[in-house]
Amino acid sequence: MEKNELRYQTYVAILKRELVVAMGCTEPIALAYCAAKARAVLGQIPDKVTIETSGNIIKNVKSVIVPNTNGEKGIEAAAAIGIIAGDEKLELEVLSNVTEQQKKEFLEYKKNTKIQVKQAESDLLLDIIVKVYKQDSYAIVRIANAHSNVVYIEKDGNVLLDNGIVKQVQEDVPDYSLLSVQGIYDFAQIVDIEDVKEVLDRQIEYNSAIAEEGLKNNYGANIGSVLLETYGNDIRNRAKAKAAAGSDARMSGCELPVVINSGSGNQGMTVSLPIIEYAKELNIEKEKLYRALILSNLIAIHKKTGIGYLSAYCGAVSAGAAAGAGIAYLKGGSYEDITHTIVNALAITSGIICDGAKASCAAKIASAVDAGIFGYDMYLKGQQFYGGDGIVSKGIENTIKNIGRLGKDGMRETDKEILKIMTCVD
Repeated sequence: MEKNELRYQTYVAILKRELVVAMGCTEPIALAYCAAKARAVLGQIPDKVTIETSGNIIKNVKSVIVPNTNGEKGIEAAAAIGIIAGDEKLELEVLSNVTEQQKKEFLEYKKNTKIQVKQAESDLLLDIIVKVYKQDSYAIVRIANAHSNVVYIEKDGNVLLDNGIVKQVQEDVPDYSLLSVQGIYDFAQIVDIEDVKEVLDRQIEYNSAIAEEGLKNNYGANIGSVLLETYGNDIRNRAKAKAAAGSDARMSGCELPVVINSGSGNQGMTVSLPIIEYAKELNIEKEKLYRALILSNLIAIHKKTGIGYLSAYCGAVSAGAAAGAGIAYLKGGSYEDITHTIVNALAITSGIICDGAKASCAAKIASAVDAGIFGYDMYLKGQQFYGGDGIVSKGIENTIKNIGRLGKDGMRETDKEILKIMTCVD
């Protein structure tokens, strides 16, 4: 692969597009961003708010603490803090500049303002429509398909933006179909690190910081701390604990930012923190760490491309398998080692469901990272899962296609049933 090739440039563009900074769980943050944008369009603080969201947004906002809300959860909290204190120009960092005074104002606003929420009738998995009203004036903002993708804006009957929502094609969106495990491996071997160093340095810095915060303080179910206290301080356990601890903090409203992957902070931490920890243990030079992170990030993105950002299929599964591949690379694993690591890991953990963002995400991350590491250990011992073993097919790309089919199509009804269970709807 040459630097002037389309595929090389596409891989660089994908990394820069996907590895962005977000503060808090991306679904409530997307909702806060949409609400902040609607308030900005309206030009004043609304006295009435209506929200329509897809089921997956409801699922992922229901149980997670929204940053800078003094521990508040839910759609109403995300919208209210976005309206009162959100800086819409910062997109997924919309809540990064909230003041103590605004936190107080948010609580009063949420208590005294009518905020109506209902599930959208849209078939989109990621869909948020916020309508805000002040006397005779109103504004509408819609986000669809990606967490910061504003597709529609209206004010007082005037349509200010209408980009369409179904399979939207944009000139600045790279061609994800060019991703393949072989291509990713080749790219990781030859990429000029300077082309992606900035995003990787930010991922290392931000994700490491929130993992340390998760281990030091009391967040959620403290999965990271429990792992270390129960199973010790060996590298395998530390790798799992660091990724879990980052999720512990993030799901519990920690105000530190993370660098996401495939629209998810949990996945961004899962693909990076175990590799960073292994690199420290093995005294790996920085350049090889960068290349392992490139491999892990792109493999996770490749697997999630066929599934979509939101699904009943737990994204930690893909990220954990990708982390295993990155660790294999650090240890000198070949392309063949990496492909078998991925397949073995996916065969082990592909049954994990996504039932919303919450404290148990950290435990799922730990299981997924463990499967990724074990997938490599299996192959080192001459053991593997073969085509025809369940959803495993011969050839890494065929297995990845199967995972996409399972997550996007096969689990569609599962997703609906999970939402019914979570919202107690019979």
